[in-house]
Amino acid sequence: MAVSPHAFPPRKRRPSAGAFVSPKLADINLVKSLLSLSQEISSFKPFQCLLKRNSVSAINKSKLLSILFDELIKNPASVFFSPSTLLCFEEMYIVLQRIKTLLEDCSNGSKMWMLMQIQVLSNNFHELTLELSTLLDIFPFKEIELSQDVEELVVLVRRLCGKSKPVVDPGDVFLRREVLTMLDRIEKEIVPDQLKLKKVIEDLGLRDGSSCREEIESLQDEIQNQVDEKSKSDIVSLIGLVRYANCVLFGSSTASKPDHRRQKSTSDLTIPADFRCPITLELMRDPVVVATGQTYDRESINLWIESGHSTCPKTGQTLIHTNLIPNRALRNLIAMWCREQGIPFETVGNNEKVNSVKGTKAAFEATKMTVSFLVNKLSGSQTMEAANGVVYELRALSKTDSDSRACIAEAGAIPILVRYLGSSVGLEHPNLQVNAVTTILNLSILEANKTRIVETDGALNGVIEVLRSGATWEAKGNAAATIFSLSGIHAYRKGLGRKTRVIKGLLDLAKDGPTSSQKDALVAILNLAGDRETVGRLVEGGVIQTVSGVMDELPEEAVTILEAVTRRGGLAAIAAAFNIIKKLGVILREGSDNGRESAAATLVTMCRKGGPEMVAELAVIPGIERIIWEVMGGGTARGRRKAATLLRILRRWAAGLDLDTNNVVDSSDMITMTVGTSRTILQA
Repeated sequence: MAVSPHAFPPRKRRPSAGAFVSPKLADINLVKSLLSLSQEISSFKPFQCLLKRNSVSAINKSKLLSILFDELIKNPASVFFSPSTLLCFEEMYIVLQRIKTLLEDCSNGSKMWMLMQIQVLSNNFHELTLELSTLLDIFPFKEIELSQDVEELVVLVRRLCGKSKPVVDPGDVFLRREVLTMLDRIEKEIVPDQLKLKKVIEDLGLRDGSSCREEIESLQDEIQNQVDEKSKSDIVSLIGLVRYANCVLFGSSTASKPDHRRQKSTSDLTIPADFRCPITLELMRDPVVVATGQTYDRESINLWIESGHSTCPKTGQTLIHTNLIPNRALRNLIAMWCREQGIPFETVGNNEKVNSVKGTKAAFEATKMTVSFLVNKLSGSQTMEAANGVVYELRALSKTDSDSRACIAEAGAIPILVRYLGSSVGLEHPNLQVNAVTTILNLSILEANKTRIVETDGALNGVIEVLRSGATWEAKGNAAATIFSLSGIHAYRKGLGRKTRVIKGLLDLAKDGPTSSQKDALVAILNLAGDRETVGRLVEGGVIQTVSGVMDELPEEAVTILEAVTRRGGLAAIAAAFNIIKKLGVILREGSDNGRESAAATLVTMCRKGGPEMVAELAVIPGIERIIWEVMGGGTARGRRKAATLLRILRRWAAGLDLDTNNVVDSSDMITMTVGTSRTILQA
């Protein structure tokens, strides 16, 4: 199966000089390859901002060499090379390859990082020119018949290469010094002069918000190419500077455009069970293996561990260590599947690339300055359109890292964001409502911000209002995701579970919303179901009927909630779930391994607590014993144990024996509770 290389993670280091090889072609074919390569280099446009003279020189020399290769192809009789001549042309091919790669890297990479490496890059151009000069010095004029004009041309190129010296434009040197001075002043908490900042940014060719965002992405990608931590940290500082410049100089020109990223998610696809994270039930982007041998998405299991848990979410076993081992084989299978489905796949998002790097004082201060500028601008916004632009920028910034989330909250943004959660705002400016609630959702990732949100007047009620009457499904879904995030703290989980509006809002969204919003609601319900008192309210609100309604579309999510509710909901929950037994039988027969595990566990609970009537309903399902045997023969370890228990219950009932309803549930009966905010936040 052919797979695009873009489906796999990008290389972390650029190829070394030794990585380039000759095509090992004979005579005329080699010359044709050289012509093609030189023409490709000739087609590059000279750099407009940095290394102008270096790029012009390399491109012009390639244009002249292409005339030589074209001449040789037009006179094929002269193209019968001795071994030494062939070696000369092969080496020339390698040098041209390296020139092309250097031009590509400089053209497509970060301009800011190119500025920081200006002397190194200039030296690289010079070294390649010297290598080309050496090859032209030994060029076999006597062996190859060339016209006088072409021969003079080759001599000219040789002379130009021989006179080459490392060249760095004084303007580039001055610009680099200005950027370093600016970073140094930012580190000392001195706000950059806006006119100087504008001059620097424009000299780098960054003339609008779009080019600044592209530059930030290029810097984030550049982190992957670095080996030493200092270079990575320096890039993080540059990202902070460009982000600040973008906000101050270009504002939010594209901020009012609706964000459609959620619609481009995998929510409408049937994801193979093995590709789903057991915690979030979503497609894994960076699968890792924990001490128990279970695989999770790195983001999700990190949040689980950082929340203070020391057990495996799926098995309940104690983790003897917290090392996470990359599951590269599974990652590549997921990448291939994504390619087949035509959806994007990245092993880690750009933000994770930055988050894995140690921050710098300059980067932190730049973030503080950016936040301060945005919050002050939002406070003074005269129109809803202007406010929407700033809130959009805060939304984007709040998604980047913990420092940004902390700075935004500490700057007093939450009370201002609350103004834009109301239904009146949603009716007239739906994008603004979406951006505001999503920003609060992103802020809630940080543990300290959960308390700030709950304790801010009107914040929680505003989120609940969006959940109940938001203008768009996206707004409602992100409000549900915020409830889910806040319920990660036990005290808030109990408080949220006592609010009838929360219960009703989540159940309505799970029942009526599109798939992505339904999932947001279901994971929030699952988290709230961790509290026994809340389960009673969920049952009264009709959670059994709701999950029954979505069981065909979202079987894993539905059956996992059903397992939690029946375990903690008492006889009322068991009675309400009576009519779902046949649906559970279908999942037991056709569901994923995780779904079958939850279905078996739910049926065990219902049969033990509900008595013979429940078992009788299960027993009439055609072929139920064979189905249970199939679960016992495959699937998860816990699923096999539950299936064995279920079969034992069925046989005791058939024999007229006591169902052993007092049997204590074993330690494997731990429901995989969704923790943290990994799925919802990654898409926010």
